[in-house]
Amino acid sequence: MEFAKVLITGGLGFIGRVIAAQLVARKCRVLLFDNLSVQIHGAIPDFTSAALLHSAYAEVFRGDVNKPNHWAAVLNQVDAVIHLAANTGTAQSMYEISQYVDTNIGGTAMLLDYLANHKHKVKKVILGSSRAVYGEGAYRCPACGVVYPSARSQETLEVGQWEPVCPGCHCQIDVVATAEDAKTDPASVYAVSKLAQEHLVRVGARALGIPAVIFRFQNVYGEGQSLRNPYTGILSIFSTQLRLGKTVRVYEDGRETRDFVHVSDVGRAVVAGLFSDKGDGVTLNVGSGKPTSIKRVADLLGERFSTKLEPLISGEYRLGDIRHGYADLSAVHSHLHFVPQVDLEQGLTRFADWVKTQPVEPDRLDQAVAELTSRGLMPGEATHSGGDHARAKAASV
Repeated sequence: MEFAKVLITGGLGFIGRVIAAQLVARKCRVLLFDNLSVQIHGAIPDFTSAALLHSAYAEVFRGDVNKPNHWAAVLNQVDAVIHLAANTGTAQSMYEISQYVDTNIGGTAMLLDYLANHKHKVKKVILGSSRAVYGEGAYRCPACGVVYPSARSQETLEVGQWEPVCPGCHCQIDVVATAEDAKTDPASVYAVSKLAQEHLVRVGARALGIPAVIFRFQNVYGEGQSLRNPYTGILSIFSTQLRLGKTVRVYEDGRETRDFVHVSDVGRAVVAGLFSDKGDGVTLNVGSGKPTSIKRVADLLGERFSTKLEPLISGEYRLGDIRHGYADLSAVHSHLHFVPQVDLEQGLTRFADWVKTQPVEPDRLDQAVAELTSRGLMPGEATHSGGDHARAKAASV
């Protein structure tokens, strides 16, 4: 399937720009729909170095997914939609609830409402969702088989019991790759909103007869990600602290793991899903398929910024954070022949080299910590002096 012009919502964001560049390289026209959020782009966005925006194949529309007239201005020009626009801060979503629901759920509903009630040429919709919909994800119990533990309680975290236990027999369990048919168990408003997006797109697109692909992204990182946003992107937060000569603080015991996937691999998966009909109607994980501890990531970044300061294992925690998680990539490989190409060490080198070319941003975690602690979202903060212990907890991972 070919497309004359593709709309990318959140198109000037980190992932959107990479997907757009890959499409432009294929001589596909892109329309980048973005609200240029100050939290992500700063008060005065700077895209002077973005070669993409100098391409004759790329156009920009500054718009809001909550405004029907903005959808009307762009949807009559395109024949495919890659819907990435969303508020993404997990912790922030717990107190800016209406904003996250309005943007993530309401904006998606307005997209589908336009497609249902107006003439258009849209032949495909792709949704960028999140592994957050799984909650803790899949584990294996020696007695009970594959299990899905619920979110860890404050009582267990307070005593440093970091690892989840089997919800059936309460014995020790080991993390395994989470597949798309796993139980979903959102632990934040952000995660709830992403799961709602999935349901809207799945049901709405099917009713409209429009092929749709849903991608559940793991922890996406890489050159170009926002260095300003203190609510999401732990690699950005760590790199800023390293450049300022600060000690990176890692919470829990540092052994919690995530699946870090380079943004170029995410772009390749999305582009493959756009041009192939093999993923139509399917939900697919996109990740590296490998778990990496946060302590390991902090060490690798420290090497790339030549720091002599060891990361500090703080023992702090944040309610709602998962302990482990990594993707089963069997389905995305089967449907789209996707295999990640950028390993973590190579990707972190690329990321660090890019960061070194950027202005040093202020460490904005104090602001994020103040907002979270004032709302009781960081347990036990009253027992600590200053904000340093809370700083690591403000980073969404």
